Amino acid sequence: MSWKTLDDMNLEGKRVLVRVDINVPVENGRVTDATRIERIVPTVRDIIAKGGKPMLLAHFGRPKGKVNLDMSLGQVLPALRDALDLKVVLVETLEGAENLTAEAEAADVILLENIRFYPGEESNDPDFAARLAGLGDVYCNDAFSAAHRAHASTEGIARLMPSCAGRLMEAELSALEAALAKPERPVGAVVGGAKVSTKIALLENLVNRLDTLVIGGGMANTFLGALGADLGASLSEPDFFDTAHDILAQAEKAGCRVILPEDGLVAREFAAGTAHDVKRLGPNTKLEADEMVLDAGPASIETVSKAFEGLKTLIWNGPMGAFEIAPFDTATVAAARIAAQRTKDGALISVAGGGDTVAALNKAGVAEDFSYISTAGGAFLEWMEGKTLPGVAALEGVPL
Repeated sequence: MSWKTLDDMNLEGKRVLVRVDINVPVENGRVTDATRIERIVPTVRDIIAKGGKPMLLAHFGRPKGKVNLDMSLGQVLPALRDALDLKVVLVETLEGAENLTAEAEAADVILLENIRFYPGEESNDPDFAARLAGLGDVYCNDAFSAAHRAHASTEGIARLMPSCAGRLMEAELSALEAALAKPERPVGAVVGGAKVSTKIALLENLVNRLDTLVIGGGMANTFLGALGADLGASLSEPDFFDTAHDILAQAEKAGCRVILPEDGLVAREFAAGTAHDVKRLGPNTKLEADEMVLDAGPASIETVSKAFEGLKTLIWNGPMGAFEIAPFDTATVAAARIAAQRTKDGALISVAGGGDTVAALNKAGVAEDFSYISTAGGAFLEWMEGKTLPGVAALEGVPL
């Protein structure tokens, strides 16, 4: 990759504009999950250690280019100060950032108020990007989760000044490069979730790059339906049966083995602890009209386990069933624990991210055991789909 890191930059005495993603959940004015804040700490501390002064650029919510105090980064400030253990000052306006007070000058870190309060941010207005660039000497992008947006603070500014990737961005890109661009083979993936329609581009890209693809969740119902199964009241998308056939044909041509559930946990209601049966699944399956497949069954778990044994690299995106409620979290938890153990044993490189994936792996108690877990949602998926991410392309000097 041609992007630079903090190690390539001279930061002594320079103000460093750092695009971060601290768009964290807040309830009653308090941060309820500080994971994204904690992940920027190494970048901020490295900049200070190298003699630089960090000015953080960040968004919070979707204020649509207008000042909305309900979306002020002031709500995040206490958690940011706690995580960094440094003096952080919030600058409320762009004019204030251009004419810093003595207090801001003396602070360890400056946080600029919600960058999306300005209409020029999301429109990637050149004049607004130039104004942002005028605030500092060096630009550092540490917000991979926003890199799929061509905004002023993620793309425009990177083309106007010396630029590099922060530690989190560097880790994300290195992990994805290892998982998909230059993986240790054989390489496989688990792709789950509710709908095929939201992951067509992902599946089409992966089947041409993988050796093994495990499809789970409601998506698997659509594939089974396309093959002839009648799955009763199960979540499915009949309008995408032809798409499922096309993806299976692409996989066969590319030599990618596709694994679908061969059995499942079947119930008549979607509720915790509800009565359920294990039933075989296949092209000839015919369930009752009110029956639903809510998870993969024990035979499917065994097949996935054996498939994992032959892999050296695994990508995970999405749950294998309705993991939010027991017992329909069984397949997701079991498969995640198998992948985690192989990772701990040094036999597997495992990279996970997107959507419900982090929640599912946390529920399985294995998030810390995967090689890398991305907290990025849309950016992770778009990278896996093979799309160019504007924020990354700008760091590499690649025209959009």
